[in-house]
Amino acid sequence: MTMPSPPVSRARIAPFGLVLLAIASIAWGLNWPVSKALLSEWPPLSARGSTGIVGALLLAGIAVWRGESLRVPHHQWLHLVVLAGLNVFGWMAFVGLSLLWLPAGEAAVIAFTMPVWAAGLAWLILGERLSMQRIVAMLMAFAGIAALMGGGGLAASAEKLPGIALALLGGFGFALGTVLAKKFGLTLPLVTSSAWQIGIGCVPVLLLGLIFESPHFAALTPLGWGLLAYVVLVGFCIAYVCWFAALKQLPASVAAIGTMAVPVIGVVSSAIALREPLGAMQIAALVFTLAGVALATRG
Repeated sequence: MTMPSPPVSRARIAPFGLVLLAIASIAWGLNWPVSKALLSEWPPLSARGSTGIVGALLLAGIAVWRGESLRVPHHQWLHLVVLAGLNVFGWMAFVGLSLLWLPAGEAAVIAFTMPVWAAGLAWLILGERLSMQRIVAMLMAFAGIAALMGGGGLAASAEKLPGIALALLGGFGFALGTVLAKKFGLTLPLVTSSAWQIGIGCVPVLLLGLIFESPHFAALTPLGWGLLAYVVLVGFCIAYVCWFAALKQLPASVAAIGTMAVPVIGVVSSAIALREPLGAMQIAALVFTLAGVALATRG
């Protein structure tokens, strides 16, 4: 008779997995002001799509250099495409476009309600318990979003609504991708899996950028090139590899904890680098959202 697996305890959480989560969180947190600053020189879809493809090619080269095969088993292609669409395409496209309507700090807070969505999706898909504590957590996170929507009056809220909707959609998709990644359990080597997911996800982002935007390399200043380099090397290569590696070592709910630091880093770094507002309303939204996320991932 097979005994049921015991629940994951704190003692069984791999410390190195938490280190990987911390690296990914810092990289993604700093990526918010970088992406916002890059908008002044390049449009969002073209910037994210092109940097993602370059990052995917670099990772593919690293995989080959490490002796990893780039071959994908036939039965895993569908799962790979689904995860790429949720973890990369949806996130890059929707959250990138949200920056056209929202300050980087606010977009980060809204998008990184992801762990709250993950708590509910893990209950539906993986059978994890959805306690009253997590329900209260969702209400707290939504209170933070409401604070952001009402921060500048009704007119300001209406203007921000497309950005809020896009950031929420991107966060929900990333949460679904996180849960499905645990369910699917891809057997590809880490760097190979990262290269394929980033590449598959960013091709349609770039195509949409070429159709609806007008990117010109001549418009990039030395600062713009530096921002692009950060997105390629840190935002894609380092952050996504660390995230996928952590997700292999940790439960989905624990992995989601690592993203809690992202909006904090995003808001603070955007206030410092871009002089975005960091007043009482933004702090209240940040506190309510992060408190909700923390509560959701604890119970």
